[in-house]
Amino acid sequence: MRDRRAPCRRSPPARSNDRVIAMDTILVVNAGSSSVKFQIFAVDGDGRLQRQIKGQMDGIGSRPRLRASSADGGPLADRAYPIEGVADVSAALEVAGTWLRDELRINPIAVGHRVVHGGPDYERPVRIDHGVVARLERFAQLAPLHQPYNLAPIRSLLANRPDLPQVACFDTAFHRTHGALADHYAVPFQLYAEGVRRYGFHGLSYEYVAKALTQSAPGIANGRVIVAHLGSGASMCGLKEGRSVESTMGFTALDGLPMGTRPGQIDPGVLLYLISEKGMSATNVQSFLYRDCGLKGMSGISNDMRELEASDDPHAILAVEYFIHRIGLNAGMLAAALQGIDAFVFTAGIGENSASIRARIGEKLAWLGVKLDAAENIRHAPLISHPDSRIPVYVVPTDEELMIARHTLSLLMNSQPSSPSRERVS
Repeated sequence: MRDRRAPCRRSPPARSNDRVIAMDTILVVNAGSSSVKFQIFAVDGDGRLQRQIKGQMDGIGSRPRLRASSADGGPLADRAYPIEGVADVSAALEVAGTWLRDELRINPIAVGHRVVHGGPDYERPVRIDHGVVARLERFAQLAPLHQPYNLAPIRSLLANRPDLPQVACFDTAFHRTHGALADHYAVPFQLYAEGVRRYGFHGLSYEYVAKALTQSAPGIANGRVIVAHLGSGASMCGLKEGRSVESTMGFTALDGLPMGTRPGQIDPGVLLYLISEKGMSATNVQSFLYRDCGLKGMSGISNDMRELEASDDPHAILAVEYFIHRIGLNAGMLAAALQGIDAFVFTAGIGENSASIRARIGEKLAWLGVKLDAAENIRHAPLISHPDSRIPVYVVPTDEELMIARHTLSLLMNSQPSSPSRERVS
Protein backbone atom coordinates (compact mmCIF):
# COMPACT_ATOMS: atom_id res chain seq x y z
CA MET A 1 0.00 0.00 0.00
CA ARG A 2 1.26 3.44 -0.86
CA ASP A 3 2.12 6.29 1.47
CA ARG A 4 -1.11 8.32 1.30
CA ARG A 5 0.83 11.50 2.02
CA ALA A 6 3.21 10.99 -0.87
CA PRO A 7 2.17 12.18 -4.33
CA CYS A 8 1.98 9.05 -6.46
CA ARG A 9 1.89 9.91 -10.14
CA ARG A 10 1.49 7.04 -12.55
CA SER A 11 3.58 7.73 -15.62
CA PRO A 12 1.71 6.74 -18.78
CA PRO A 13 3.36 3.91 -20.67
CA ALA A 14 6.13 5.38 -22.80
CA ARG A 15 7.73 3.66 -25.75
CA SER A 16 11.32 3.67 -26.87
CA ASN A 17 12.56 1.21 -29.47
CA ASP A 18 9.00 -0.22 -29.55
CA ARG A 19 8.89 -1.23 -25.91
CA VAL A 20 7.04 0.04 -22.86
CA ILE A 21 9.53 1.82 -20.59
CA ALA A 22 7.74 2.60 -17.33
CA MET A 23 4.60 2.68 -15.20
CA ASP A 24 5.01 3.85 -11.61
CA THR A 25 8.75 4.38 -11.35
CA ILE A 26 11.51 5.11 -8.86
CA LEU A 27 14.56 7.11 -9.87
CA VAL A 28 17.85 6.13 -8.22
CA VAL A 29 20.64 8.74 -8.27
CA ASN A 30 24.34 8.29 -7.49
CA ALA A 31 26.05 11.66 -7.95
CA GLY A 32 29.81 12.19 -8.03
CA SER A 33 32.10 15.11 -8.75
CA SER A 34 32.04 14.76 -12.54
CA SER A 35 29.18 12.37 -13.20
CA VAL A 36 25.62 11.57 -12.23
CA LYS A 37 24.64 7.92 -12.57
CA PHE A 38 20.94 7.13 -12.58
CA GLN A 39 18.62 4.17 -12.95
CA ILE A 40 14.89 3.81 -13.37
CA PHE A 41 12.99 1.00 -11.69
CA ALA A 42 9.37 0.21 -12.52
CA VAL A 43 7.07 -0.76 -9.65
CA ASP A 44 4.45 -3.37 -10.51
CA GLY A 45 1.10 -3.83 -8.82
CA ASP A 46 2.59 -6.22 -6.25
CA GLY A 47 5.34 -3.80 -5.26
CA ARG A 48 8.10 -5.64 -7.13
CA LEU A 49 10.89 -3.69 -8.78
CA GLN A 50 12.04 -4.14 -12.34
CA ARG A 51 15.04 -2.26 -13.72
CA GLN A 52 14.13 -0.32 -16.85
CA ILE A 53 16.91 2.16 -17.61
CA LYS A 54 20.58 2.62 -16.71
CA GLY A 55 22.26 5.89 -17.58
CA GLN A 56 24.75 8.54 -16.64
CA MET A 57 25.70 12.07 -17.40
CA ASP A 58 29.49 12.23 -17.28
CA GLY A 59 32.14 14.78 -18.24
CA ILE A 60 30.41 17.46 -16.15
CA GLY A 61 32.25 20.75 -16.59
CA SER A 62 34.45 19.40 -19.40
CA ARG A 63 32.76 17.22 -22.03
CA PRO A 64 29.20 16.55 -20.85
CA ARG A 65 27.64 13.47 -22.34
CA LEU A 66 24.39 11.66 -21.65
CA ARG A 67 24.44 7.89 -22.15
CA ALA A 68 21.57 5.56 -21.37
CA SER A 69 20.46 2.05 -22.17
CA SER A 70 17.52 -0.22 -21.45
CA ALA A 71 17.80 -3.03 -18.94
CA ASP A 72 18.82 -5.47 -21.67
CA GLY A 73 21.57 -3.15 -22.92
CA GLY A 74 19.72 -1.63 -25.86
CA PRO A 75 20.86 1.96 -26.52
CA LEU A 76 18.44 4.73 -25.61
CA ALA A 77 20.63 7.85 -25.71
CA ASP A 78 24.17 9.01 -26.48
CA ARG A 79 24.33 12.79 -26.65
CA ALA A 80 26.98 15.44 -26.16
CA TYR A 81 26.20 18.83 -24.61
CA PRO A 82 28.05 22.16 -24.45
CA ILE A 83 30.08 22.75 -21.30
CA GLU A 84 28.04 25.77 -20.30
CA GLY A 85 24.85 23.70 -20.50
CA VAL A 86 26.02 21.20 -17.87
CA ALA A 87 28.22 23.16 -15.53
CA ASP A 88 27.57 21.18 -12.34
CA VAL A 89 25.90 18.15 -10.83
CA SER A 90 22.54 19.86 -10.41
CA ALA A 91 22.48 20.87 -14.06
CA ALA A 92 23.40 17.32 -15.07
CA LEU A 93 20.46 15.89 -13.14
CA GLU A 94 18.16 18.48 -14.72
CA VAL A 95 19.29 17.48 -18.22
CA ALA A 96 18.79 13.79 -17.46
CA GLY A 97 15.45 14.48 -15.82
CA THR A 98 14.22 16.52 -18.78
CA TRP A 99 15.17 13.69 -21.14
CA LEU A 100 13.35 11.12 -19.02
CA ARG A 101 10.26 13.29 -18.66
CA ASP A 102 9.93 14.78 -22.14
CA GLU A 103 11.05 11.90 -24.33
CA LEU A 104 10.19 8.82 -22.31
CA ARG A 105 7.33 10.37 -20.33
CA ILE A 106 8.75 9.08 -17.06
CA ASN A 107 7.65 10.98 -13.96
CA PRO A 108 8.98 9.10 -10.90
CA ILE A 109 6.95 8.73 -7.73
CA ALA A 110 10.13 9.04 -5.61
CA VAL A 111 13.90 9.47 -5.85
CA GLY A 112 16.42 7.40 -3.91
CA HIS A 113 19.93 8.80 -3.39
CA ARG A 114 23.20 7.21 -2.41
CA VAL A 115 24.69 9.31 0.39
CA VAL A 116 28.12 8.15 1.49
CA HIS A 117 28.21 9.42 5.09
CA GLY A 118 25.31 9.29 7.52
CA GLY A 119 27.44 10.09 10.56
CA PRO A 120 26.19 9.04 14.01
CA ASP A 121 22.65 10.31 13.33
CA TYR A 122 21.41 7.88 10.70
CA GLU A 123 21.32 4.12 11.12
CA ARG A 124 18.85 3.45 8.32
CA PRO A 125 17.54 5.17 5.15
CA VAL A 126 15.39 8.25 5.78
CA ARG A 127 12.95 10.54 3.99
CA ILE A 128 14.72 13.78 3.14
CA ASP A 129 13.76 17.28 4.19
CA HIS A 130 15.78 20.46 4.70
CA GLY A 131 16.66 19.43 8.25
CA VAL A 132 18.13 16.13 7.06
CA VAL A 133 20.22 17.95 4.46
CA ALA A 134 21.53 20.37 7.07
CA ARG A 135 22.65 17.48 9.28
CA LEU A 136 24.29 15.66 6.39
CA GLU A 137 26.22 18.76 5.35
CA ARG A 138 28.21 18.43 8.59
CA PHE A 139 29.88 15.29 7.24
CA ALA A 140 31.07 16.79 3.95
CA GLN A 141 34.66 17.03 5.20
CA LEU A 142 34.60 13.34 6.12
CA ALA A 143 33.80 12.34 2.53
CA PRO A 144 34.90 15.28 0.35
CA LEU A 145 34.94 13.25 -2.88
CA HIS A 146 31.35 12.15 -2.37
CA GLN A 147 29.17 13.94 0.18
CA PRO A 148 28.98 17.44 -1.40
CA TYR A 149 28.06 15.91 -4.76
CA ASN A 150 25.60 13.44 -3.20
CA LEU A 151 23.76 16.39 -1.64
CA ALA A 152 23.76 18.71 -4.69
CA PRO A 153 20.92 16.99 -6.60
CA ILE A 154 18.97 16.57 -3.35
CA ARG A 155 19.04 20.33 -2.77
CA SER A 156 18.08 20.98 -6.37
CA LEU A 157 15.05 18.68 -6.17
CA LEU A 158 14.00 20.11 -2.80
CA ALA A 159 13.98 23.56 -4.38
CA ASN A 160 12.37 22.67 -7.70
CA ARG A 161 10.23 19.63 -6.83
CA PRO A 162 9.39 19.94 -3.11
CA ASP A 163 6.42 17.60 -3.57
CA LEU A 164 8.60 14.75 -4.85
CA PRO A 165 9.58 12.30 -2.05
CA GLN A 166 13.32 11.77 -1.71
CA VAL A 167 15.10 9.10 0.31
CA ALA A 168 18.73 9.09 1.48
CA CYS A 169 20.42 5.68 1.65
CA PHE A 170 23.73 5.65 3.50
CA ASP A 171 26.94 3.71 2.89
CA THR A 172 27.59 3.85 6.64
CA ALA A 173 24.21 2.56 7.86
CA PHE A 174 24.80 -1.18 7.39
CA HIS A 175 27.83 -1.08 9.69
CA ARG A 176 25.97 0.42 12.63
CA THR A 177 25.50 -3.12 13.95
CA HIS A 178 29.16 -3.04 15.03
CA GLY A 179 29.84 -3.63 18.70
CA ALA A 180 31.70 -1.10 20.82
CA LEU A 181 35.11 -2.69 20.25
CA ALA A 182 34.80 -2.32 16.49
CA ASP A 183 33.21 1.12 16.75
CA HIS A 184 35.76 2.96 18.90
CA TYR A 185 39.19 4.49 18.44
CA ALA A 186 41.60 4.71 21.36
CA VAL A 187 40.91 8.42 21.86
CA PRO A 188 39.14 10.32 24.67
CA PHE A 189 35.45 9.44 24.89
CA GLN A 190 34.41 13.03 24.22
CA LEU A 191 35.63 12.67 20.65
CA TYR A 192 33.57 9.51 20.26
CA ALA A 193 30.53 11.37 21.58
CA GLU A 194 31.16 14.05 18.95
CA GLY A 195 31.11 11.39 16.23
CA VAL A 196 34.76 10.36 15.88
CA ARG A 197 34.26 6.63 15.43
CA ARG A 198 34.75 3.80 12.96
CA TYR A 199 31.77 3.96 10.62
CA GLY A 200 32.73 1.72 7.71
CA PHE A 201 31.57 2.31 4.14
CA HIS A 202 30.30 0.48 1.01
CA GLY A 203 27.41 -0.59 3.24
CA LEU A 204 24.83 -0.64 0.44
CA SER A 205 27.02 -3.11 -1.44
CA TYR A 206 27.54 -5.33 1.60
CA GLU A 207 23.84 -5.23 2.44
CA TYR A 208 22.98 -6.34 -1.09
CA VAL A 209 25.55 -9.18 -0.99
CA ALA A 210 24.31 -10.33 2.42
CA LYS A 211 20.74 -10.55 1.12
CA ALA A 212 21.82 -12.14 -2.18
CA LEU A 213 23.62 -14.93 -0.32
CA THR A 214 20.37 -16.01 1.31
CA GLN A 215 19.19 -16.99 -2.18
CA SER A 216 22.41 -18.07 -3.92
CA ALA A 217 24.21 -19.72 -1.00
CA PRO A 218 21.78 -20.20 1.88
CA GLY A 219 24.07 -22.70 3.55
CA ILE A 220 26.63 -20.01 4.39
CA ALA A 221 24.48 -16.86 4.39
CA ASN A 222 24.13 -16.90 8.19
CA GLY A 223 27.70 -17.98 8.79
CA ARG A 224 30.98 -16.09 9.04
CA VAL A 225 31.63 -14.49 5.67
CA ILE A 226 34.34 -12.11 4.50
CA VAL A 227 33.25 -9.91 1.59
CA ALA A 228 35.86 -8.06 -0.48
CA HIS A 229 34.40 -5.05 -2.28
CA LEU A 230 37.24 -4.37 -4.71
CA GLY A 231 36.97 -1.44 -7.07
CA SER A 232 38.38 2.06 -7.42
CA GLY A 233 37.15 2.36 -3.86
CA ALA A 234 37.97 -0.82 -1.96
CA SER A 235 37.18 -2.29 1.42
CA MET A 236 36.42 -5.57 3.16
CA CYS A 237 33.74 -6.51 5.64
CA GLY A 238 33.24 -9.37 8.06
CA LEU A 239 29.64 -10.62 8.17
CA LYS A 240 28.10 -12.84 10.81
CA GLU A 241 24.47 -13.92 10.45
CA GLY A 242 24.16 -11.39 7.63
CA ARG A 243 25.23 -8.42 9.77
CA SER A 244 28.42 -6.36 9.70
CA VAL A 245 30.78 -7.26 12.53
CA GLU A 246 33.96 -5.49 11.39
CA SER A 247 35.11 -3.41 8.41
CA THR A 248 38.45 -2.24 7.07
CA MET A 249 37.22 1.34 6.69
CA GLY A 250 36.71 3.72 9.60
CA PHE A 251 35.99 7.40 10.25
CA THR A 252 36.43 8.25 6.58
CA ALA A 253 36.70 6.33 3.32
CA LEU A 254 40.51 6.69 3.42
CA ASP A 255 41.29 3.79 5.73
CA GLY A 256 41.93 0.09 5.12
CA LEU A 257 42.87 -1.22 1.69
CA PRO A 258 44.83 0.80 -0.88
CA MET A 259 42.44 2.15 -3.51
CA GLY A 260 42.59 3.84 -6.89
CA THR A 261 43.74 7.19 -5.52
CA ARG A 262 43.48 6.72 -1.72
CA PRO A 263 46.26 5.20 0.41
CA GLY A 264 44.31 2.98 2.77
CA GLN A 265 45.89 2.34 6.15
CA ILE A 266 48.64 4.84 6.89
CA ASP A 267 50.56 5.85 10.00
CA PRO A 268 49.13 9.19 11.26
CA GLY A 269 52.76 10.23 11.72
CA VAL A 270 53.07 10.43 7.94
CA LEU A 271 50.41 13.13 7.95
CA LEU A 272 52.22 15.03 10.71
CA TYR A 273 55.39 14.77 8.62
CA LEU A 274 53.64 16.23 5.57
CA ILE A 275 52.42 19.16 7.63
CA SER A 276 55.54 19.87 9.72
CA GLU A 277 58.32 18.94 7.30
CA LYS A 278 56.73 19.47 3.89
CA GLY A 279 54.74 22.55 4.86
CA MET A 280 51.47 21.18 3.50
CA SER A 281 48.23 22.72 4.71
CA ALA A 282 45.34 20.60 5.95
CA THR A 283 43.54 21.29 2.67
CA ASN A 284 46.54 20.16 0.65
CA VAL A 285 46.94 17.01 2.74
CA GLN A 286 43.28 16.19 2.23
CA SER A 287 43.56 16.58 -1.53
CA PHE A 288 46.78 14.55 -1.56
CA LEU A 289 45.24 11.65 0.37
CA TYR A 290 42.07 11.51 -1.71
CA ARG A 291 43.49 12.17 -5.17
CA ASP A 292 47.21 11.38 -5.40
CA CYS A 293 47.87 8.21 -3.42
CA GLY A 294 46.79 4.59 -3.70
CA LEU A 295 47.49 2.69 -6.92
CA LYS A 296 47.94 5.96 -8.79
CA GLY A 297 50.53 7.25 -6.33
CA MET A 298 52.48 4.02 -6.03
CA SER A 299 52.58 3.27 -9.74
CA GLY A 300 52.98 6.81 -11.04
CA ILE A 301 50.98 5.53 -14.00
CA SER A 302 47.28 5.05 -13.36
CA ASN A 303 44.56 4.35 -10.82
CA ASP A 304 43.00 1.80 -13.20
CA MET A 305 43.79 -1.80 -12.23
CA ARG A 306 43.37 -2.93 -15.84
CA GLU A 307 46.18 -0.65 -16.99
CA LEU A 308 48.41 -1.68 -14.10
CA GLU A 309 47.91 -5.39 -14.73
CA ALA A 310 48.86 -4.88 -18.38
CA SER A 311 51.99 -2.87 -17.54
CA ASP A 312 55.52 -4.26 -17.08
CA ASP A 313 56.67 -1.11 -15.28
CA PRO A 314 58.22 -2.11 -11.90
CA HIS A 315 56.19 0.53 -10.06
CA ALA A 316 52.95 -0.77 -11.57
CA ILE A 317 53.90 -4.32 -10.61
CA LEU A 318 54.65 -3.19 -7.04
CA ALA A 319 51.31 -1.36 -6.78
CA VAL A 320 49.37 -4.48 -7.80
CA GLU A 321 51.38 -6.69 -5.45
CA TYR A 322 50.82 -4.23 -2.60
CA PHE A 323 47.07 -4.23 -3.25
CA ILE A 324 46.97 -8.04 -3.06
CA HIS A 325 49.26 -8.12 0.00
CA ARG A 326 47.04 -5.75 1.97
CA ILE A 327 43.92 -7.74 1.09
CA GLY A 328 45.61 -10.85 2.46
CA LEU A 329 46.55 -9.07 5.69
CA ASN A 330 43.07 -7.66 6.20
CA ALA A 331 41.49 -11.05 5.52
CA GLY A 332 43.45 -12.34 8.50
CA MET A 333 42.21 -9.47 10.66
CA LEU A 334 38.60 -10.10 9.70
CA ALA A 335 38.94 -13.86 10.23
CA ALA A 336 40.15 -13.08 13.75
CA ALA A 337 37.22 -10.72 14.35
CA LEU A 338 34.79 -13.40 13.17
CA GLN A 339 36.63 -16.15 15.08
CA GLY A 340 36.78 -18.20 11.90
CA ILE A 341 35.52 -18.06 8.34
CA ASP A 342 32.87 -20.05 6.50
CA ALA A 343 33.06 -18.34 3.08
CA PHE A 344 34.82 -15.62 1.10
CA VAL A 345 33.05 -13.39 -1.44
CA PHE A 346 34.42 -11.14 -4.19
CA THR A 347 32.31 -8.22 -5.45
CA ALA A 348 32.53 -4.81 -7.24
CA GLY A 349 34.49 -3.93 -10.38
CA ILE A 350 37.84 -5.62 -9.77
CA GLY A 351 36.37 -8.38 -7.63
CA GLU A 352 33.78 -9.31 -10.24
CA ASN A 353 35.91 -8.93 -13.37
CA SER A 354 39.59 -9.65 -12.71
CA ALA A 355 40.19 -13.41 -12.63
CA SER A 356 43.94 -12.85 -12.24
CA ILE A 357 43.56 -10.66 -9.14
CA ARG A 358 41.15 -13.18 -7.62
CA ALA A 359 43.61 -16.00 -8.33
CA ARG A 360 46.47 -14.16 -6.64
CA ILE A 361 44.33 -13.29 -3.63
CA GLY A 362 43.28 -16.94 -3.45
CA GLU A 363 46.95 -17.90 -3.15
CA LYS A 364 47.32 -15.43 -0.26
CA LEU A 365 44.39 -17.10 1.48
CA ALA A 366 45.68 -20.66 1.12
CA TRP A 367 46.51 -20.72 4.84
CA LEU A 368 42.77 -20.39 5.50
CA GLY A 369 42.11 -23.43 3.34
CA VAL A 370 41.16 -21.51 0.18
CA LYS A 371 41.80 -23.25 -3.12
CA LEU A 372 40.36 -21.81 -6.32
CA ASP A 373 39.21 -23.76 -9.36
CA ALA A 374 41.22 -22.13 -12.16
CA ALA A 375 38.67 -22.91 -14.89
CA GLU A 376 35.68 -21.70 -12.88
CA ASN A 377 37.57 -18.57 -11.88
CA ILE A 378 38.46 -17.72 -15.48
CA ARG A 379 34.85 -18.04 -16.59
CA HIS A 380 33.70 -15.88 -13.66
CA ALA A 381 31.43 -18.57 -12.24
CA PRO A 382 29.37 -17.78 -9.13
CA LEU A 383 31.34 -20.43 -7.19
CA ILE A 384 35.05 -20.31 -8.04
CA SER A 385 36.55 -22.49 -5.32
CA HIS A 386 37.82 -26.01 -5.97
CA PRO A 387 35.79 -28.90 -4.50
CA ASP A 388 38.77 -29.60 -2.23
CA SER A 389 38.75 -26.04 -0.83
CA ARG A 390 37.92 -25.91 2.89
CA ILE A 391 36.42 -22.46 2.33
CA PRO A 392 33.94 -21.85 -0.53
CA VAL A 393 34.70 -18.73 -2.57
CA TYR A 394 31.96 -16.88 -4.43
CA VAL A 395 31.67 -14.04 -6.92
CA VAL A 396 28.51 -12.03 -6.24
CA PRO A 397 27.85 -9.04 -8.51
CA THR A 398 26.77 -6.16 -6.33
CA ASP A 399 23.73 -4.00 -7.01
CA GLU A 400 23.71 -0.90 -4.84
CA GLU A 401 21.12 0.78 -7.07
CA LEU A 402 18.59 -2.01 -6.53
CA MET A 403 19.25 -1.79 -2.79
CA ILE A 404 18.51 1.94 -2.89
CA ALA A 405 15.33 1.35 -4.91
CA ARG A 406 14.18 -1.24 -2.36
CA HIS A 407 14.74 1.12 0.56
CA THR A 408 13.03 3.98 -1.26
CA LEU A 409 9.95 1.93 -2.05
CA SER A 410 9.83 0.58 1.51
CA LEU A 411 9.86 4.05 3.04
CA LEU A 412 7.31 5.29 0.55
CA MET A 413 4.96 2.44 1.47
CA ASN A 414 5.52 2.60 5.23
CA SER A 415 5.51 6.36 5.80
CA GLN A 416 8.79 6.47 7.70
CA PRO A 417 9.58 9.82 9.38
CA SER A 418 12.52 11.93 8.27
CA SER A 419 13.95 12.50 11.77
CA PRO A 420 17.12 10.66 12.81
CA SER A 421 16.40 7.01 13.62
CA ARG A 422 18.00 4.93 16.33
CA GLU A 423 16.67 1.65 14.97
CA ARG A 424 19.04 -0.92 13.51
CA VAL A 425 19.13 -1.67 9.82
CA SER A 426 17.04 -4.72 8.99
